[in-house]
Amino acid sequence: MSINLNKGQSVNLAKQDGGQLTRVRMGLGWDTKIVTKKGLFGGTKQVQRDIDLDASALLIGGGRVLDTVYFGSLRSQDGSVQHTGDNLTGAGDGDDESIIVDLPAVSGSVEHIVFVVNSFSGENFTEIDNAFVRVVDSNANDQELARFQLSGSGPHTALVMAKVSRQGAGWTFTAIGREGQGRIARELEPLALAAI
Repeated sequence: MSINLNKGQSVNLAKQDGGQLTRVRMGLGWDTKIVTKKGLFGGTKQVQRDIDLDASALLIGGGRVLDTVYFGSLRSQDGSVQHTGDNLTGAGDGDDESIIVDLPAVSGSVEHIVFVVNSFSGENFTEIDNAFVRVVDSNANDQELARFQLSGSGPHTALVMAKVSRQGAGWTFTAIGREGQGRIARELEPLALAAI
């Protein structure tokens, strides 16, 4: 059963039988707004632009970014985090970009994995509809565990979506929704660090 989260809410990433999850996938989905444009002779037409949003994972420990996984570096140095590839348009249903995390393989120096999204093409979130981030159990047929609607369109070009944090022997998933500016993951490091 999936849980719909609000900003600041957390969910423990444990199986229903009490065991710990081993592989989770963070999925990001979005649509671009359909706008009506006036034609040359007074008519109108529906137009939908392609917008290139990029999901990234910043691995944080000791108050600093230790590694970044994004479309240009698809795997973390320890091999525990993998980006599945870049979607340049947001076209299609479901998850547009995904990042898989092998939780037991995450380096012990990593305390948090912060997931961010930025508009690589520079458009702001007033042009985005139906954006969400969700975490699924990759070992259980992608069973959705939690979902966070990235609501609140605005003039920001980036967003800290969520984080996965160590909690004792397990992990928690927290919805964040902190707005910012940036076109690449490196520009979002201060925003991600402020969210831990």
